[in-house]
Amino acid sequence: MEAPVGKFLHLGHNLGMNAPLQPESLQLTFARIRRDIHAHPELKFEEFRTAALVAEQLRAMGVDSVHEKIGGTGVVGLIQGRQPGPKAVGFRADMDALPMTEKNLFAHASKFPGKMHACGHDGHTAMLLAGAQLLCDSRDFAGTVVLIFQPAEEGGGGGKAMVDDGLFERFPCDQVFAIHNWPGLREGEFGLNPGPIMASSNQFEVTITGKGAHAAMPHLGIDPVLVASHLIQAFQSLITRNSKPVEAVVISVTMVQAGEAVNVIPDTCSLKGTVRTFSLEALDVIEQGMQRLCDQLPLAFGAHATLQFDRQYPPTVNHPEPTALAAEVARSLVGSDMVRQPVEPTMGAEDFAYMLLERPGSYIFLGNGEVSGAHREAGHGLGPCALHNPSYDFNDRLIPIGAKFWLALAQRALGN
Repeated sequence: MEAPVGKFLHLGHNLGMNAPLQPESLQLTFARIRRDIHAHPELKFEEFRTAALVAEQLRAMGVDSVHEKIGGTGVVGLIQGRQPGPKAVGFRADMDALPMTEKNLFAHASKFPGKMHACGHDGHTAMLLAGAQLLCDSRDFAGTVVLIFQPAEEGGGGGKAMVDDGLFERFPCDQVFAIHNWPGLREGEFGLNPGPIMASSNQFEVTITGKGAHAAMPHLGIDPVLVASHLIQAFQSLITRNSKPVEAVVISVTMVQAGEAVNVIPDTCSLKGTVRTFSLEALDVIEQGMQRLCDQLPLAFGAHATLQFDRQYPPTVNHPEPTALAAEVARSLVGSDMVRQPVEPTMGAEDFAYMLLERPGSYIFLGNGEVSGAHREAGHGLGPCALHNPSYDFNDRLIPIGAKFWLALAQRALGN
């Protein structure tokens, strides 16, 4: 552990938490925690320091029970309302960082080269901690709020790990919600969409085997690179001629690897890439079509190919009723002109999808501001304030907005 977690304990109570925190104090308190997490990023399933910080904060603010090591490094906290009730609602924040080097130079920049909070999970964690503080202070709801701090969203399937570890059996939830900051939406603007909001994520690798030869004597060999070029084009025909025109599908071949010398036709060529869809039905069509092309097209050249297709995150599909509820709460907080519904879905992927397969709920965008990143402090990198960019930084002014949203959503979902 790089630095003592205890230095942040009792922050809320030191500020006089018998009375509700004002937005300015809420932002100041939890921005300090957010920036500490940002400076000490941890990759998937390595969130030991972050998880310990979260657990100690929850205990310090009076969360009724705190449970650690759920799905690896996940943390769950339970807050009971003033009134008993059979219902429970789950709020989820992700905690992990990305394996990339930060280009920001301000004081809270990453201390570890090759690790960076470039997607705002530090901010999501801080928002939910701030929301937990308001929920503990108020308790103006019936039933139970389940705080879910999830590891390994960035390619590790931490959401699935928590579900497989009995998340909803041990901590039953009637509905689940998550917020993700979204550069490009106005600061504090909510974006909601009933139905698909993020795509499935899948990877493939094609290995084409031909016969090597001298590049000046191609008739003596079977060129796998030529076969690869035909396969790449044929894959795109699956979108235009096999998928329904109304289905959104992306097939991107992002890696082509072959050969060791410019005058040698290689024996093999490999293709790697990704497939994104908004439905499992569309994914079935693409996977089956790619398999058919790999089985049959290379034969026309005298070569053969194998396809390895790995399904990763399923599409993130919001349920209509929880999404409508979240939109009502957002409008009550920021006004109708700051709620975009429907918001344009994205072909990015998100493993909150696994929780939405188990329970009804909604995945919500919260505007981080323009990608120019005017909120960033001096010393930021030259790149845009976009997700997965080495110059990104979370907008701390979202912390009180997110916290108040979690409180209001609990009151509406559970009753008060």
